[in-house]
Amino acid sequence: MKLKIAVLAGDGIGPEIMEQGVAVLNAVAEKFGHEVTYKEALCGAHAIDEVGDPFPEETFQTCREADAVLFASVGDPKYDNNPSAKVRPEQGLLAMRKRLGLFANIRPVETFDCLVHKSPLKDELVRGANFVCIRELTGGMYFGRKQEPAVNDKGIEDALDTNYYSRPEVERILRVGYQYARQRRRHLTVVDKANVLASSRLWRKVAQEIMVEYPDVETDFMYVDNAAMRMIQEPRFFDVIVTENTFGDILTDEGSCITGSMGLLPSASTGSSTPVFEPIHGSWPQGKGLNIANPLAQILSVAMLFEYFGLKEEGALVRQAVRASLDQNVRTPEIQVEGGRKYGTREVGKWIVQYITASQT
Repeated sequence: MKLKIAVLAGDGIGPEIMEQGVAVLNAVAEKFGHEVTYKEALCGAHAIDEVGDPFPEETFQTCREADAVLFASVGDPKYDNNPSAKVRPEQGLLAMRKRLGLFANIRPVETFDCLVHKSPLKDELVRGANFVCIRELTGGMYFGRKQEPAVNDKGIEDALDTNYYSRPEVERILRVGYQYARQRRRHLTVVDKANVLASSRLWRKVAQEIMVEYPDVETDFMYVDNAAMRMIQEPRFFDVIVTENTFGDILTDEGSCITGSMGLLPSASTGSSTPVFEPIHGSWPQGKGLNIANPLAQILSVAMLFEYFGLKEEGALVRQAVRASLDQNVRTPEIQVEGGRKYGTREVGKWIVQYITASQT
């Protein structure tokens, strides 16, 4: 297969973990005889510094013309700590999702037996937890009408975000959820706040109407506050969770803690145009240039990329290599066992590439 990949390394630790992700992608492509070409593009704070736009038109065109986007992270303290900044790195991420029509964010949460001790939860709660969060990505408060903080005609400073959803937006993401549930354990949990929010009542109304089309899937409904609590108390209850943008953003970060490290979880964003594959963590500027960032989420995003194109054996090999690295304690500092050898970002990536190269397929 021939694949054209847009590479958006972004900010902070992004370029370091991206280097390892591309190296793994190349190793797998060479082993299976695929032809992969890359084109790098600016995004985030780096793009603002260079051209004044966190998602320049040239980057958009690069993404649109690619088969897939491999993305790392955006964010920089000089913008995070400036509430009056007119342009922010994260606006580039939102623009990419909107312009590429990426309405479905798929975030698997899977525990690794050798790392359950790193989870803040008890072993008996997290061992075997394996679920997928499907987050609607282009609607809700993140894209609704906004009013920035300003003094109103009553002399009071106020601000506004609107949580807007339409029936087509809700229906299409629910159907993605049902598709995933049918491929897994046939259990879908719709998370909303229908007891308070009108937008959530639309979500529940639409879900109740279309659930009859999927009689083979068990559907239940859960308020977001209860879902957040249940995720900590009984994470193995969940199979597929589908929810709106803001709730999904919060719940998926909570879910990542179950595994013991945000540096372990990949994601895919799909929709009407080029899919994007990325780790769920941020740019971690404090770790920039120190060779300590965990590259596994970026590498597992490569596995999701292969699987998206039906290359299941290739994706499985990447996952096998990651599990082998963890089992053999080839880990960056934040997940290393006490007294274990300290591996850096580059060393972990190199080990996984060597494992893939030496494997028998």
